[in-house]
Amino acid sequence: MSNETLFLIANNSVIPAWLLLALAPRSLWTARLVHSGAVFVLLGLAYGLLLLADSPGPANANFSSLEGVTQIFTSPKTIIAAWIHYLAFDLFVGAWIVRDAQRHQLRHLYVLPSLVLTLMLGPLGLLSWLGLRWALLKRHHPIA
Repeated sequence: MSNETLFLIANNSVIPAWLLLALAPRSLWTARLVHSGAVFVLLGLAYGLLLLADSPGPANANFSSLEGVTQIFTSPKTIIAAWIHYLAFDLFVGAWIVRDAQRHQLRHLYVLPSLVLTLMLGPLGLLSWLGLRWALLKRHHPIA
């Protein structure tokens, strides 16, 4: 299988989970696919297999310098694995945001902008949710 095909499969594999989080947050399918951790197991296995397939990795690759980290990302399989890393963690954060809103009984409509931001810009989506959640909870449950 080509690297491009691997990338497309990985990239598109999270779309159903994101759609379930956005459009059917309380559905049985969302619970089974996303909140059960099943999708994360699959992404984790793909991540691990790609890294093992790329072993021992590019020469001079290490985590102790910018140049060393740059060398890590010179191999297509490692780049795909790194992309899967982003996909998995951003989706994990998106799932947590949905569960967090449900736990605090906040309307799902409030969640949607933060989900989009999390999908596209990871940490900024989480930051937007934490700020919005703080404002909503303060408004609904002001401290006396």
